[in-house]
Amino acid sequence: MSTIILRSMRMVGEKPRGGTLDANEQVETLDEFNTFLESLNQERLMCYSVTQDSHLLTVSTATYTIGPGATINTTRPMKLVDPCWVRTSDAIDYPVKIITLDSYGLATDKSSGATIPSYVYYNADFTATSTASLTVYPPPSAGLTLYIHSLKQFATVSTQSQNLALPPGYRSFLESNFAIHLAAGFTKVSAETAKIAKDTKAAIKAANVPDMVMRLDSGTRIGTSIDHGIYVDSDYIE
Repeated sequence: MSTIILRSMRMVGEKPRGGTLDANEQVETLDEFNTFLESLNQERLMCYSVTQDSHLLTVSTATYTIGPGATINTTRPMKLVDPCWVRTSDAIDYPVKIITLDSYGLATDKSSGATIPSYVYYNADFTATSTASLTVYPPPSAGLTLYIHSLKQFATVSTQSQNLALPPGYRSFLESNFAIHLAAGFTKVSAETAKIAKDTKAAIKAANVPDMVMRLDSGTRIGTSIDHGIYVDSDYIE
């Protein structure tokens, strides 16, 4: 970790090659680096992976806390993404649709006697223990396992000696963009550093763009005899 910080400081002229961090600088720069990492959590395309978590649902229980030490013990998600599903004891999966608070609010019978949840709502609140919550609808009346996929926030760095395991390209991005973060309000950033920061960030975002699959909603095909997919002049059925 300290090598990334030192490299950032060299890029803005704060440290020479071979320089080191004194005790005060170690504390201050580590705190600033975690602030910088936290800001990346708001950018979807900086997230390089989608994480799967699972949890055995409790009969008739709709809402579960999620986060460090919560009922679903994992890093607090920034956002749920498809696909999500519930799995029965017979290993049969049923899809679960992610909905908004507004859609959940429109459900008139929130204690419906249905046995398998069809929807999940994620409340991305933030408690003192860094937890959020999710609610399935309808509540399960039989033991089922919920599988969710989510974008997770970057973990904070605890020490200068910590090793950051990140995909190729992230080190150069972190060094150059953290250099700009450090320089803000104190020193002018060179055109070369600014270009490296811009280009490495753009490259990472381009690599993290989700694959898109075109499709036609079923309602748009009413009255047609053949379903057409994304392949022109073919009978490919999506």
